[in-house]
Amino acid sequence: MAVIANTALTLADWAKRQDPDSKPARIIEMLNQTNEILTDMLWLEGNLATGHRTTMRTGLPSGTWRALNAGIARGKSTTVQVDETCALLENLGVVDEKLADLNGNTAAFRLSENAAFIEGMNQDMATALFYSNSALEPAKPLGLAPRYSDSTAKNGQNIIKMGGSGSDNTSVWLVVWGDQTVHGIFPKGSKAGLDHNDMGVELVDDGTGKYFRAYRDHYKWETGAALRDWRYCVRICNIDISDLVADTNGSTVKLIEAMVRAVHRIPNLRMGRAAFYMNRTIAECLDIQAMNKNNVRLKIQEYDGEFITSLRGVPFRTCDALLNSEAPVI
Repeated sequence: MAVIANTALTLADWAKRQDPDSKPARIIEMLNQTNEILTDMLWLEGNLATGHRTTMRTGLPSGTWRALNAGIARGKSTTVQVDETCALLENLGVVDEKLADLNGNTAAFRLSENAAFIEGMNQDMATALFYSNSALEPAKPLGLAPRYSDSTAKNGQNIIKMGGSGSDNTSVWLVVWGDQTVHGIFPKGSKAGLDHNDMGVELVDDGTGKYFRAYRDHYKWETGAALRDWRYCVRICNIDISDLVADTNGSTVKLIEAMVRAVHRIPNLRMGRAAFYMNRTIAECLDIQAMNKNNVRLKIQEYDGEFITSLRGVPFRTCDALLNSEAPVI
């Protein structure tokens, strides 16, 4: 029974979600996160049932400086194909019919629980976009960090290492979203985004071979990321959090300088929609530096009632999924 209580809502859970007037309480969602990368991403249908195949040009033909009566050498370009694979993220909600129907607030009770499932899957997805490694866990998609984890690799020129060497490191990412650069994918013929299926009332096994009637909700997200051109993503890593917090004017860590370098690693910012992604700690530190009157590189602008910090026209976006405990990139 203890196992069931950990995975299924109980009468005690129901009681904790009621106001004094016996109506569903408005729950303070203290576990919610801000992951603006999910709303920024461009999503495109893949050209494969399992994901997306990208053909990249890897070599250009060279011309011939021809003298009179001399021939011209033949040439051709070279290409390579890379398959990006989607992964399947699912969850299943089960609520005893009698429990949900107490006091006649079935819809409100289920809506509240659905919101928690959706938030949980959003957090799972945001974490996977950065950190999941399909080489180690085949059921997961390939995130950005495993792709930019070796400074000696070909894409190492887009890894900018700061001075952090301890255990309190984080990264700032510059991503240019576009159909030829970096974008999210979903399998050919499937739906984009998180799919919620209200399965209604069904008989559910309680784990002992006995059954009860329960409302069931199925959540499914078939998704992945396509890094079609690695030049349009830059990782600024090994940012020592404790050093950055102490450096209120940016004279020691020089993160802004590294971000300027990142902008110049991008071949063409007009290829898509660019944004810097950072966790809340980094965003706070850069916001404080932006308020320094001697800082002329960061700008704070108000747009639609929201203050946005930017560098060279590239906005800063908050992602709570980014950790402050990354291992140093070698």
